[in-house]
Amino acid sequence: MSNDVQITFDCADPAALAAFWAEVLDYERQAPPEGFDTWEAALAAFGVPESEWNSRDAIVPKDGDGPRLFFQQVPEGKTAKNRVHLDIRVVPGLEGDERMAALEAEADRLGALGATRAYRVDPAPPMEVGFLTMHDPEGNEFCLD
Repeated sequence: MSNDVQITFDCADPAALAAFWAEVLDYERQAPPEGFDTWEAALAAFGVPESEWNSRDAIVPKDGDGPRLFFQQVPEGKTAKNRVHLDIRVVPGLEGDERMAALEAEADRLGALGATRAYRVDPAPPMEVGFLTMHDPEGNEFCLD
């Protein structure tokens, strides 16, 4: 038996955080249920109060290969370091200065989308190839690797 994986984010603004991660991962918002052109139309038809329309959201890989990311609104903010985080593998195979330059370029792109830089770890062979740790717009850590 094969298990599907979904990654869930607790957050304050599911729509905004889903849009951020869709850009990071080249994902798309999950399509509304069959028979509806938009999620808003579906939620209205289901009787969900408009005040709850941004209580959850989901994005999926455009090509269908990868986990679904689910975003759920919670009342509390983030208070501690993540115990699990995503590593975004943007430069597999690159090494040294070329690798770090490509990671810096991606960090700049994501910064324009609302990410912030936490710190940089430079290459230190043989164990460390170098990476950047970032925060998404709600403070969740992730690495550019």
